[in-house]
Amino acid sequence: MGKRIIIYGAGGHAKTVISLLRLLGWEIAGIIDDGVAAGTVVSGVQVLGGAEKLPGLRAEGIEHAVNAVGGIGNYTIRWNIFERLRRLSFRFPTIIHPTAFVEDSVTLADGIQVLAQSYISSESTVGFGTLINAGVIISHDGKIGQCVNLSPGAMLAGEVTVEDFAQIGMGATINLGLTVGSRARVGNGATVKADVPAEGRVYAGTVWPPFSGKSHIPTDRQYRKIV
Repeated sequence: MGKRIIIYGAGGHAKTVISLLRLLGWEIAGIIDDGVAAGTVVSGVQVLGGAEKLPGLRAEGIEHAVNAVGGIGNYTIRWNIFERLRRLSFRFPTIIHPTAFVEDSVTLADGIQVLAQSYISSESTVGFGTLINAGVIISHDGKIGQCVNLSPGAMLAGEVTVEDFAQIGMGATINLGLTVGSRARVGNGATVKADVPAEGRVYAGTVWPPFSGKSHIPTDRQYRKIV
């Protein structure tokens, strides 16, 4: 077996992380979760307890940890876990699913998770602790900040910048050369055609910026006339 590692978080994402770590040959020492009872078993791995267990695990010589808390809707939850683990000098390996493809010219920081069938193209950079979920595309010269969450199927065109703590929803599309500002949130299935400001919100299924001209969608009465 490989080096021992702990997982912080016992939710749904932990199941994905457990499968990936096993695939990569890590030995999982257990799960830490402050809201799940010790002894609970998640995908064959036992919850050891809450954060109070961390100093003892570190003293045992376990130095690697994976943050399995997604923090959807509240990035601070995920970030605070990183900070808690950092204070005890845990290390955060970057883990990449074997079916993902990362070009040689890409620069990855620590603590990144790249899940199945994702693609990171040439000359891109990805910051600490970012979660790149399944089926994500980051095209050439992408600049992804720290603790960003890219949900399954998000598609980023070339030269897109996603600043720290931003969240991009499932199936969202970000057009060429745009910037999604720090702490911004782009909803599922949204299409982004202009920069999103820091802490901005683009709602699910919408186009950003909102169309300001006259609608091209006919009313029911107009539709009846057409047909």
